[in-house]
Amino acid sequence: MQNICVFCGSSSGNNEIYTTISRELGALIAKREKQLVYGGGNVGLMGVIADEVLAHGGNVIGVIPHFLFDWEVGHEGLTELIKVESMHERKLLMSKKADAFIAMPGGLGTLEELSEILTWIQLSIVQKPVGILNINGFYDTLISQMDHMVSEGFLKQENRDMLISSNNPKDLLNKLENYKIQPIKKWINPNQT
Repeated sequence: MQNICVFCGSSSGNNEIYTTISRELGALIAKREKQLVYGGGNVGLMGVIADEVLAHGGNVIGVIPHFLFDWEVGHEGLTELIKVESMHERKLLMSKKADAFIAMPGGLGTLEELSEILTWIQLSIVQKPVGILNINGFYDTLISQMDHMVSEGFLKQENRDMLISSNNPKDLLNKLENYKIQPIKKWINPNQT
């Protein structure tokens, strides 16, 4: 696991703990000589984690659509900033460059990125570990919803289990590094009605 893709908010949230833990994760990524892959922004938690990796001598690859860069939210101090045409191209390129994924607190964009990568794993398009950094219990209700999806028969337990969770950056990185990719069984049964 060399390149870690982090999905996170373009806002910093209402609690300083989100910024504090983002800095902690950024420092750990650099100290472990990993490379950050992220959405290329200079605002919110995106900017915080990129700045922290850079401040500790690490490398950061940002992937940003032209229209967002033109809104002056592109981070120009990165190791590499790749400008793409669309959000779809951004997510595809980040998924190709990453060896593992972490979702930190964020809004709809972060939730969409997390959902898409989990779907790609379920469909065997991507086979890489995914974790959520559950700062301040931010993802407790999402975890509960996924468990409810299992109990109601809409999500297989093995697909639910592929999502790693921790509220501690060091613990989450350790879990991602030690995660063993399990082959995903076909999730659609054509004989099921």
